[in-house]
Amino acid sequence: MSLVAALCPCAFALNPSLDVGQYAHNTWTSRDGFSVGNIFCMAQTRDGYLWLGGEFGLFRFDGVRAVPWQPPAGQHLPEKFASPLLGARDGTLWIGTFSGLVSWDGVKLTLHPEFAGRLVQALVEDREGTVWAATRGGVGSYTRLCALRRGSSQCFGDDGALGKTIWAIYEDRSGVLWVGAESGLWRWKPGPPRREAAEPRDISGLTETEDGRILASTFGGGLMQLAGRFHAHATPYQMRPPMGSTQPLAGRELNANTLLRDRDGGLWIGTTEHGLVHVYNGRTDVFTKSHGLSGDIVLCMFEDREGNIWVSTTGGLDRFREFPVTTISSKEGLASDAVGSVLGASDGSVWIGTRQGLTRWKNGQATTFRKADGLPGDLVESLFQDDRGRLWLYAAAELSYFNGNRFVTLHRAVPGEEAHSITGDGQGNLWLAGNEGLYRVRKGRVAEKLPWPALGHSERAKVIVADRGGVWISFWGERAVSYFRDGGIRAQYNAADGLGKGRIANLQLDGDGALWVATEEGGLSRIKDGHIATLTTTSGLPCDTIHCSIEDNDRSLWLYTACGLVRIARSELNAWIADPRHRVVTAMLDAADGARLRALSPSSFAPVTARSSDGKLWFVTGDSVQVVDPRHLSYNDLPPPVHIERMVANRKTYWQGFIGAEVSNVRLPARIRDLQIDYTAVSLVAPEKVHFKYKLERQDQDWREVVNDRQVQYSNLSPGSYRFRVTACNNSSVWNEAGDALEFSIAPAYYQTTWFYASCVGAFLTAVWGLYRLRLYQIAREFNAQLDVRVDERTRLARDLHDTLLQTFQAALIQMQAGYNLLSRRPEKAAEAIYNAITTSAGAIAEGREAIQNMRSSTVTKNDLARALRVTGDQMAVEGSATFDVRVQGSSRDVHPILRDEVYRIALEAMRNAFQHAEAKAIEAEIVYGESLRVRIRDDGKGIDPAIMEEGRRSGHYGLPGMRERAERVGGKLDVWTGAGAGTEIQLSIPGNIAFGKPGAGSLFQRFRRKSKSAAAAQS
Repeated sequence: MSLVAALCPCAFALNPSLDVGQYAHNTWTSRDGFSVGNIFCMAQTRDGYLWLGGEFGLFRFDGVRAVPWQPPAGQHLPEKFASPLLGARDGTLWIGTFSGLVSWDGVKLTLHPEFAGRLVQALVEDREGTVWAATRGGVGSYTRLCALRRGSSQCFGDDGALGKTIWAIYEDRSGVLWVGAESGLWRWKPGPPRREAAEPRDISGLTETEDGRILASTFGGGLMQLAGRFHAHATPYQMRPPMGSTQPLAGRELNANTLLRDRDGGLWIGTTEHGLVHVYNGRTDVFTKSHGLSGDIVLCMFEDREGNIWVSTTGGLDRFREFPVTTISSKEGLASDAVGSVLGASDGSVWIGTRQGLTRWKNGQATTFRKADGLPGDLVESLFQDDRGRLWLYAAAELSYFNGNRFVTLHRAVPGEEAHSITGDGQGNLWLAGNEGLYRVRKGRVAEKLPWPALGHSERAKVIVADRGGVWISFWGERAVSYFRDGGIRAQYNAADGLGKGRIANLQLDGDGALWVATEEGGLSRIKDGHIATLTTTSGLPCDTIHCSIEDNDRSLWLYTACGLVRIARSELNAWIADPRHRVVTAMLDAADGARLRALSPSSFAPVTARSSDGKLWFVTGDSVQVVDPRHLSYNDLPPPVHIERMVANRKTYWQGFIGAEVSNVRLPARIRDLQIDYTAVSLVAPEKVHFKYKLERQDQDWREVVNDRQVQYSNLSPGSYRFRVTACNNSSVWNEAGDALEFSIAPAYYQTTWFYASCVGAFLTAVWGLYRLRLYQIAREFNAQLDVRVDERTRLARDLHDTLLQTFQAALIQMQAGYNLLSRRPEKAAEAIYNAITTSAGAIAEGREAIQNMRSSTVTKNDLARALRVTGDQMAVEGSATFDVRVQGSSRDVHPILRDEVYRIALEAMRNAFQHAEAKAIEAEIVYGESLRVRIRDDGKGIDPAIMEEGRRSGHYGLPGMRERAERVGGKLDVWTGAGAGTEIQLSIPGNIAFGKPGAGSLFQRFRRKSKSAAAAQS
């Protein structure tokens, strides 16, 4: 809650007793980007917008942005130039142009045919709601005055009585309608129209005087007021000279374009050459371009519903409003802007010490005293008022007092030096803090001098404050506070004791006897009964640099800080005193409220703050003195109208708000990447202090609060319906809780629709099902392939066992049977048969061992085919009569493990045949690594019988057919060359992409080969 909201329930308005220079003044010029051209008229509509009409058309202004206004498509103004304007109480905006009159109700623009082709000169709404419009006559025609109400109109003036033009229309406080025409001043209603005065004729504006008489401004003729019981004639309006001048304003200086009487009685006169003139209670001041006005040619003036005064000039737009903190400087009558001390006297006056004299401020009037008026010197340092009501001051190294009529100087009472602070102990003693020491003055003489070293300090004191028993002393450089009593220092406090850090800027005793110590770095410390507690930012203060403190009449504590004037209510202060852990709630007046911000102490003299008898608080700023009235602070109780103005998506405007236009659901296309929403709250007092809260429902989890930020952006919103809401508060923290809302929806792209999602899900499930079926097929194929391999291998082993082991055992059995039969008849023959059976059985065992070895043999452990063949061949060579050798051509390469076993078994079968059946002397194995894998087995034996080659196998044996089947299964080719007595050569050729393929780089069959192989092994 802001400070003004907490203190005063009155409406926000201007204090007319202030000079224009004491108001808050803001300007908008083309140099600031305010390019609207000359503004000839202003109006405010019910929704709070300020409308500006001028040479470049019509603009809608919210205090921050001036936006060119265009009617909806299919509707148009008679022409771009807009003047005058009128914001009617029903919310209608009336727009006068050079070519007719139109009205805008927020939805529809209505053209009024009775004004077609005519220049509209003036617009006024009376208290009954009738709109009065005056037009200027063209060639051969007279001016016309028309009354418009409820869709009907009635016009007057075609008889020529009003002349060629009407300059101004005005309704006074009693409801009388006055018309300033070329033919004179007319009283139009109530009653029949009648001309009150033939003069003045060139009327530029109409208003009232303080006592209710009609006041007219004229082009080049000054101000005229109607005099006499029946307003029979006009007389000049007398004004006092402006401050700083002895001559009243001449008529040419009051060559007025317009007049404005504000709601508090102040008269504003806009001139054509001399800026702005302000009059109140006979007091006149002038504000021109040299004072900060945007230009000296005033075009129009307007007072908005919050009490701001708007002035347009040829240089721009100006706004005047009252500051909660009023500044008084030399312009208002101070002796100088260099203020060093201020004192509130018991007689209601306020004394202000400056470098150029002493000023007494009473009832708004300033009286200045200088050396010529009895002061010992013009540079006034410290001030004090004793129990007898005498004002004491120190100036030009002399101590003086004011006896009510004149200043009495105690010559040489104090040696020539500065006196930074003066206090009194209530026992007739004055205490002065000088450069060299502490002085006690009694009955006009120095009764005691205590040098600072004698008090244990090497530097001077800045502020001294006396209580009933002693004197509190703050030492600026040593950053300590001491208590002096009965001739000595009785207590001393510094940062180590809990005192705030930094230099001591000020001391203040409150009604409870507590000492408040303002520090430059450590906040505000309170010393009571030897205990110290310190208020800092951690306790709720807005900043820790405190220049001074003072209580108001309600015992609330005010602090002058580096960030502004801070108020702590007594209830908050008591809660903190009871519990220093309590975080105080503060209210603050900052630079936007008129407070002068200072980083360092504004003065080296005392006092720097005072409370006058009327309850106002006075603060020294160094370059002026500022005043706050805690019980009469202006308060803006009007909640600001909130509007959503525009929606831009992907840099294209999809919605533009108009006055009173009903907000409907805005439909946005798909794929919205960037969404921008412009909104505003129309509070023209201090737009920079407007707070906003906004929320995009379905996107924002909670409200977001910003200050004077009138645009929000969202990125990559998903399709769907949204509702944007915004609320705002004014500078006095009055919230418009209803705010404004806008509903919109974003269409989905095709890939964001439900059917697309359903299609994707269906496609995904179909793909998963297909992959699952493919996987089952691959596993089955892998299993079947492995099963076929194992079946073939077992078939071969069965054949081998049948052809060798079983037949051998059968032969051995026959031999043993023969031996048994001969055992009784022919023992020798029986023994021979039994021996042959034993030999045959031993061969059978060897053949069985060989078969088992063939089943277990594998090169899986090492990918070295040549080594595997060499080991096996050497073993066969030991058991046989042939020699064996292995040759390798090309660089050895890894072969797929499954294929490697198959190659090994084919080569092993060829080697076994060579050793067992070829009757060879030399057998050779050759491995060639190239674009393909080739394995050759050669021997120099007897060769293969042509009949066997023709049949493809030896009867009862399956070696050669088995080799061919294995070669075909692994994608290879088996070639056999042989001849009688020429030996045999068997070659296995496998393409390189099959022989050297890497696991995992091929088909799904290859990727799952190992798992399939394990499954097949488990099945076997």
